[in-house]
Parts: sequence; structure tokens; C-alpha cells
Amino acid sequence: MRYKVPFVDPAKNYQLIKNEIDTAYFEVMSKGDLIDRGHLKSFEENIAKFVGTKYAVGLNSGYGALHISLRAAGIGSRDEVIVPAHTFVATCSAVVNAGATPVLVDVAKDFNINVDKIEEAITSKTRAIIPVHLNGYMANMPRVMEIAEKYNLVVVEDACQSLGSSIDRKEAGSWGLTGCWSFYPFKILGGYGDGGAITTNDPKVALFARRMRYNGEDRKTGEYYGHGFTCLLDNLQAAFLDVKLRHLPSWIKRRKQIAERYREAFSGISDLMLPHYDNPRFDHVYQNYVVRSKQGDRFSGYLKKKGIEVLIQFRKPYYKHKALKLADIGFPETEALSREVCSLPMTVEIDEEQIDYVIGTVRSFYGLD
Repeated sequence: MRYKVPFVDPAKNYQLIKNEIDTAYFEVMSKGDLIDRGHLKSFEENIAKFVGTKYAVGLNSGYGALHISLRAAGIGSRDEVIVPAHTFVATCSAVVNAGATPVLVDVAKDFNINVDKIEEAITSKTRAIIPVHLNGYMANMPRVMEIAEKYNLVVVEDACQSLGSSIDRKEAGSWGLTGCWSFYPFKILGGYGDGGAITTNDPKVALFARRMRYNGEDRKTGEYYGHGFTCLLDNLQAAFLDVKLRHLPSWIKRRKQIAERYREAFSGISDLMLPHYDNPRFDHVYQNYVVRSKQGDRFSGYLKKKGIEVLIQFRKPYYKHKALKLADIGFPETEALSREVCSLPMTVEIDEEQIDYVIGTVRSFYGLD
């Protein structure tokens, strides 16, 4: 189906910065700089500066960033790691594939881990917490860090959906031992293929990640420091991401403008819960504009039928998939929002006419206008 308003439009986004992307492509290709070259180093320096950390290490995915972070922290068998019950499964899978046990905690109204429920999940085996900053809005990191310090826990931030977000002007991905990033094409900073990174202030973690991303090898000496992985960010993708990173501040500003238009149009609809939390300490960058409709699939289905592509995450919580063998102890907020969530189009590519159409369609569903 060809949507009147696509959820994302990578081709249109490319046209916005075509000359810069083409220049980066021809520079990389004409030099044959494909693996671990200057463009990767440049992007790592720039993303670290953007986040406010000393180091960044480019990897092949957000999952790779989570997995390598846990390995760097020494997390393994007999360890427990606290993760939110509402997130993409990769957060949990990274824990399992590091040999540890995920312990799920319900989320709050802002879709992020409920910090008031963390301590009751801590046991003598708990070694780490992975707060997830979902949809462009950070988890309550001051509280998370306070709890982590109290119980001597490692904090690995799953910041894959919140590049540019902050609390008290301290950026997502700069609070914990590491910040983990995804540059999947539909992220706020997306490549033309998958990609990821770790940001950290710990030189040992950065060195570990650089070695493990290339099969455990130190590229300067040829010495192997363990059985590593193949999860390096390609140099070409790094070049593209470096271009896009220069535009990110203005793109975030545009997202906030769109969010404000949605807010003005929908604030009187009692059936809709909007993602505006009005905490001046927290900066929302609107990776996704996620509403909660009590009408659930009827609401999202109506929008799709009218030609608006929406995203639904996740009607079936990941812990309910039997093959994952996870403990379902009951997570009422996760269950409720899973029935209600619907992400509206929120990208720099959509124009005013498309925004008007989304607004008009949502309002018409509720019999307004």
C-alpha cells in the first residue's frame, strides 16, 4: 500500500541532503576506504562530542552495543540484570546472550522503567541495570544512578531511541558505564543500513570494545585479547552518519515543532494520552510520537485505512513469546500500554500538508471538526 503519509520516507530524506551524502559516498569509494578508516574515526570523535563523553566506538548495531557493553562490564553466568518489561526484545536478548538472567520491571506512564519498582527486583545476584530511554524521552537517570550507587550496580544505558535527549542538560548516553546507540535507518540518526555505537568515559571499556568488535584483535599490534565478534561499523555508513549528525540539531527542532502541532490539535481529546510530560528538566526529542488510545487497534486501523502509516510497539509484550522463556510475573502498565500505543508519523520529511492530514484524520476518528 502506498501511504498518503508514510511513517518514514528515507528517499525524501536523502533528497534533503543529497549533495552532502553523494560527496561522502564518492570520497569513500574513490579512496577504497571501506573498513576501519578515517571516516569511522571522525564519526566516533563527533558522536562522542555530541553526547559529551570522552570515547565512542562504532559498532554494527544497537544490539551489538548492548552485548559488548555487558561483556566489558564482566556480566555473565549467575548474574542478574534488570531490564524494562516494555522495550524492544534486543535489550533483553543481549543479557541472555551474555550468559546472564534478565529480571523484568514494569514501566511508568512515560514508557520507561518505573524507578519506584527497581529496588524490589534487586537480589544478591543483581549486577546491572539497563534503563531504556524510549521514544526520545529519558528514563529517570538521577534516580537510577542513585539506586545503582546504593547497590553497587553497573548501569548500561539503552539510549538507542533518544540521541539528543537530556536531563538537566546532561545527555542520554553519558550517565552510565556506557551509552548504547542504534543507527538503524528509521532512528532519529539513521544510516543506510544498520549501525550502532557505544559512548563511554572509561578508556578500558573503549579499548575492550575496539578489540572485541574486530574478533578480539588489537588492530595496531595484531595481538588477540579474547574470542571477540564481528561487529564493526562500516566506514561508508560512518561517513553518511557524520553528514547526518551535522543536521541533527535542526532535525530535533523540527520534530519538536511537529509535536507541538499534534499537542495543540489533540489536547482536548480525553481518549488520547499524549507524550508530553511537562518536566522542564527533561528534554524530549520525539524519536517517536506515541499516543495511547483506549480504542487500540480500532484507532490505529482507522488511520491505516485512511492512508496514514503508523507504528505499533508492541501489541504482544516480548515476555509473552514462549520461545524466549521469560518469567511473566504480571506487568500491568506494560500490558495496558501494549493494547493502546500508536506512533504517529514524526519525521523531518513530512510536510505541513501531511501533518494537517494526520491531524484531521485523528480528529475525524473522534467525530471532531
